[in-house]
Amino acid sequence: MARDPIPSWFYALVVVRRGAHFLAIREASHGQGWYLPAGRCEAGERLTEAARRECLEETGIPVHLEGLLRIEHENHAWGVRSRVIFVGSPASQQAPKTQPDEHSLEARWVTLDELERLPLRHPEVLDLFRAVASGAQVAPLSLLREG
Repeated sequence: MARDPIPSWFYALVVVRRGAHFLAIREASHGQGWYLPAGRCEAGERLTEAARRECLEETGIPVHLEGLLRIEHENHAWGVRSRVIFVGSPASQQAPKTQPDEHSLEARWVTLDELERLPLRHPEVLDLFRAVASGAQVAPLSLLREG
């Protein structure tokens, strides 16, 4: 017997670290709160490609992906949401973008103390940055097999 397809969405999020600083964005949507570079994986796009694209679009900074912090899978009545949270570092020394566009209003390097004083989209951004700052285990990228 055939089953109905389950609507599914896949998201890539990236904790980008440079020493004691983390790359944060002020979103153009979601109440214009501060968050980490993140977005939905497009059709035909690999999760690693989505992670790099979202970072570049939202911050203006290309990144090197270093590993996987966490993979989340949530079942809801409306479908499935999966999120892969990557850890990365800047691939250049250029400054974050300052001109607003459809992807973000601005991006900046922040310390954990500075982030605590910003209006956040969700407190998870602080939790994720703290986890990386505290030495949370980061799995190798090879754990994610993309076809």
